[in-house]
Amino acid sequence: VSATPGAPAAEAPATEAPPDEIQAAERALLESLRERRLAIEAREAEAAQREMLLAAAERRLAQRIEQLGTLQQRLESETAAQDERTEQRLRQLVRLYEAMRPRDASAIFNDLDMEVLLPVLARMREARAAPILAAMQPDRARQATTELARLRARLAPSP
Repeated sequence: VSATPGAPAAEAPATEAPPDEIQAAERALLESLRERRLAIEAREAEAAQREMLLAAAERRLAQRIEQLGTLQQRLESETAAQDERTEQRLRQLVRLYEAMRPRDASAIFNDLDMEVLLPVLARMREARAAPILAAMQPDRARQATTELARLRARLAPSP
């Protein structure tokens, strides 16, 4: 640099750091970036691990749902078969009592539990049930009629 007479000599800019400080700052920056990269890679690996665990859990859950669906179908099938067997037994009882003389059937109905009597009465033809109810003890016939009305009200479709 040539100095002009009377002008002060140009000095090196004050913002430049010595080369050792620049290298140290670069090393610190590179180290910081490396640490950040390692942290990001660790988070990515952790996220990938979580995704694998979630996928495995979803597969197990899907298998369990499928098993439960199969069990539900089997249970519904068995329940329907049981309901059909119960209905068949009740129809047999109805045929039996409808074939009996009203006085004989009423003697049995007087002592039957309501849980048995009501389903049988509900399935009987009215023309066959009426003489049996008429021959029953009055209090028992009244109770059976009241319970039968309640049962039919519960079973009737709602408007």
